[in-house]
Amino acid sequence: MKKRSATLARKTAETDIRLKLSLDGSGKSTIATRIPFFDHMLTLFSKHSLVDLDLKCHGDIEVDYHHTVEDVGIALGQAVTQALGDKKGIRRYGNAYLPMDETLTRVVLDISGRPFLEYRVKCRKMNAGDFPIQLVEEFCRGFAVHAGTNLHIELLYGREPHHIAESIFKGLAKALDQACQRDPRVVGVPSTKGVI
Repeated sequence: MKKRSATLARKTAETDIRLKLSLDGSGKSTIATRIPFFDHMLTLFSKHSLVDLDLKCHGDIEVDYHHTVEDVGIALGQAVTQALGDKKGIRRYGNAYLPMDETLTRVVLDISGRPFLEYRVKCRKMNAGDFPIQLVEEFCRGFAVHAGTNLHIELLYGREPHHIAESIFKGLAKALDQACQRDPRVVGVPSTKGVI
């Protein structure tokens, strides 16, 4: 069976991204964004989605982390779309409840071709170390729009920003893994429209 992979380069005035991805991997990753906390989250994403990911980003982090985080979400979404190709035979839907100590997050997605992000996460503390926690939403929006997914993320409860971010990235990983899996019972594209 053909491996589903993508190679992508995305360069703007704010970021320069090089990305290789295999959906049918084992969770191996090499991540370098120059933002240690973000590298940690992307490594977790790769490990728990079983997506092999080689990602390098040189962004204007001297301004702030926003452009790097958002643009990596965009590039990752584009790579997933490229790797999925015609989307024939996939399960399409995925969901995960992800606990992380005191935190519980629900992530549900549909590879529908109709991008939408519903993000219901409120966190009292603004940062995980020096990483602004609100940037997780920017990453998820960039990913959802460019992967063509309907993505719903809800923090059911939790306090610690690191745990909240980690549960979101791991939950996204598990839901994406489920949705991208091939199901031998699915003939063609999993939609009554015939296209996604």
